[in-house]
Amino acid sequence: QVQLVESGGGLVQAGGSLRLSCAASGSIFKINVMGWYREAPGKQRELVASVPNGGVTNYADSVKGRFTISRDNAENTVYLQMNSLKPEDTAVYYCNANVALFGRSTSRAYWGTGTQVTVSS
Repeated sequence: QVQLVESGGGLVQAGGSLRLSCAASGSIFKINVMGWYREAPGKQRELVASVPNGGVTNYADSVKGRFTISRDNAENTVYLQMNSLKPEDTAVYYCNANVALFGRSTSRAYWGTGTQVTVSS
């Protein structure tokens, strides 16, 4: 029904930058909120940033001022620009989108398969 494909992860030194992308495809009528979550080893998955359709962005305190989320509604794509990366940012980053499908009266959340971000000290 809906696929979320992430790209842009990798290995970077502390202080460096990476840009993650996530493209949604399928029978999409409307995408409400798009966001990025991350899961580090031994920790629970946490929200990194989210952006509603036409709303105000939201960031975890730990990434405010360093990460920027944006979206391209025409391309059903969400981006996460990550600057001043720290070793504690190391995690698998997952894309999330709340999607309303054509012909459906409700929306639901979909997840990507994740992309690894590793920040070396």
